[in-house]
Amino acid sequence: MKFRIGTTPLLLLLILALPLAGCNSDTGDEYDAAESSTDTASMEGDFKSPLGVQLWSFRSKAQNDPMGTFEMTADMGFTHVETAGLYGMPAEEFATAIEDAGLKVTSMHASYDEFKNDIETVIANAKAVGAQYAGIAWYPHEQGNFTLETAEQAIADFNSFGKSLNDAGLTFFYHNHGYEPSPNPNGEGTLLDLIIDETDPELVAFEMDVLWTWLPDVDPVELIQRHPGRFKLMHIKDMKQGLERGSLSGGLPAEQKSVIGEGQVDWPVLLKAAEDDGFEHFYLEDESTDPIGNAPKSYAYLKSLTYSDASGE
Repeated sequence: MKFRIGTTPLLLLLILALPLAGCNSDTGDEYDAAESSTDTASMEGDFKSPLGVQLWSFRSKAQNDPMGTFEMTADMGFTHVETAGLYGMPAEEFATAIEDAGLKVTSMHASYDEFKNDIETVIANAKAVGAQYAGIAWYPHEQGNFTLETAEQAIADFNSFGKSLNDAGLTFFYHNHGYEPSPNPNGEGTLLDLIIDETDPELVAFEMDVLWTWLPDVDPVELIQRHPGRFKLMHIKDMKQGLERGSLSGGLPAEQKSVIGEGQVDWPVLLKAAEDDGFEHFYLEDESTDPIGNAPKSYAYLKSLTYSDASGE
């Protein structure tokens, strides 16, 4: 089973300015519940994990109408969310708005600078919104030059962040972003493997972003198998067919991102492997040109797929 992908740099400044997760602008702000609703009663597929969404997907709408966005998210069928920012609200107000919409926060992203310079506020916000997991999705580095030295700095930072969060009853995670899988000059594997191997499993978990695993030509199933138990969260994201893999840019244009089930990744194989390994939370992250229109299509696919479609079964 072989997996494929494309190129194009990410806007690093945007990612660092907004607490994380993606990089492309939304164009679809209107949601028609009648047209987009899915018959969840008929979805009796093998993917049994509750399905969440990374709210970054709907950030264009959320900036102007956060409560409407949360209600729309619940109407789509999602049960929980991962947040990247609080849309200008105090954490307690944000938590109330999420609860009123019938959702819960299970994870949150913050920036590296927030973790480095104000980790107590990160911890306080995570507790206020109810997130067990708090992490980062971008480690500062020279674009196109993620080095062994940078990886070693990241390992030290992650263990430190993890200790602080663990002491507070929370779990720190790092979300891979596609620039890490360059060869390790001091050993086998990649710098991503090194980061996973050298961080304390009691203090540091990982969130697999499937697109940013796939794009650099890493097999996500093999990555799980090399590091059993280290990945606890997943961003469900894919790229369109026909695009080449192998880029370490950590970026891809919105028009090259795919509705789940229409792209390159073998989702039955991957999701079965992830569930078998014990992933705790799964979040759709739609960074396509029409996330509001496309998210229900991805939801319907995920909830109806069967693992009997997986190769070798």
